[in-house]
Amino acid sequence: MNKVWISLFLISALSSIYQSLILGNIDVFRLIVLNMFSMTKMSVDIMLILFGTITLWLGLLKIAENSGLVNKISNFIYPLFEKIMPEIPKNHPVFGTITMSLSANILGLDNASIPIGLRAMKELQNINPYPEEASNAQIMLLVLSASSLTIIPINIFMFRAQQGSINPTLVFLPIIISTSISTLAGFFTVAFYQKIKIYDPIILKTIILFSLFIGILIAILLNLSAVSISILSSLLGNLTLFILIISFILYGTYKKINVYDAFIDGAKDGFDVSKNILPYLIAMLCAVGALRSSGALDYILYIIKYIFNILHCDSRFVDALPTAIMKPFSGSAARSTMLETMSHFGVDSFPALLSAVMQGSSETTFYFLTVYFGSIGIKNYRHALVGALASDIVGMTTAILVCYWFFG
Repeated sequence: MNKVWISLFLISALSSIYQSLILGNIDVFRLIVLNMFSMTKMSVDIMLILFGTITLWLGLLKIAENSGLVNKISNFIYPLFEKIMPEIPKNHPVFGTITMSLSANILGLDNASIPIGLRAMKELQNINPYPEEASNAQIMLLVLSASSLTIIPINIFMFRAQQGSINPTLVFLPIIISTSISTLAGFFTVAFYQKIKIYDPIILKTIILFSLFIGILIAILLNLSAVSISILSSLLGNLTLFILIISFILYGTYKKINVYDAFIDGAKDGFDVSKNILPYLIAMLCAVGALRSSGALDYILYIIKYIFNILHCDSRFVDALPTAIMKPFSGSAARSTMLETMSHFGVDSFPALLSAVMQGSSETTFYFLTVYFGSIGIKNYRHALVGALASDIVGMTTAILVCYWFFG
């Protein structure tokens, strides 16, 4: 990440020198400095909302954990885990941790899922017979996490609301479709390498039901107008959020736990997770802001646009590519480019909508590999990178196609 960050500033410096000496634009340095200070202010504004969002959902997850709901979900999906992670001993407690980690991912809490995922990786390392080599179960967990199966993209909604969108949940359905297909791509890739029998009745049933859900969703949407799709996406996004919150609280009440105290305990964890994000957010937003102000980012995108125009292809998606390029390396960098795209083009513009869907349909592959495996001393990643990158490529491609379908 150090090299990526330095590279962004070096490219900005070279571009600004070209702008001033060759093009005579001596105002470029003022714009860069002004934009960097503007990005620091934006970072703080974002953090005020991000603190609340992560704190809220980790509080709710703690209610689910204390009430036993997490264990129930774990028991429900245990038959599937048993097939795709056969090396884990039966009824091992790590299944509960894996469920929590994937639940945080499903809720779109990418920052909150990391500490839980690290705990799951450590527990899996305790049963790993080759400590320096990633086990099959560890690779499967990493790829499923990196595929970012997100049913409730909370953070995306929050960022869009913070940027002034009149309909923050507009991207709900596009993200569901994109992230589902990217997850399937990642799973099939890992299954191929690990020789998992996908025709096993339980695995096959899960894949069919999952694919059927996506297929029915797409079939319904094909018969709706663009306006109706937007309304449906917004309604389902808000309704799902509301039902989820009420369900957690009611189940905790039914189980006679102190839901308030449980929420407070989880919220404290959320505060600890959130406060560590601000330095990274400022660092990357300033770097991306400098890249944009120096004109470097515009040059790169212009070249790509030029190529697609020669091929007589629509090139509007190119303006959202900075998010796609940054996403495999850093979540904060991708988040920064998404926010910068929203600020530059308008939060409800096509590039901003596509950037939001891209942000919600894949994860930070190289960051996940470094943090997850580095924290437990894994040196041989085996096929983890291939599986995660396959998910990234499919997810980004699907995001582009889906956004053209939804938003024209």
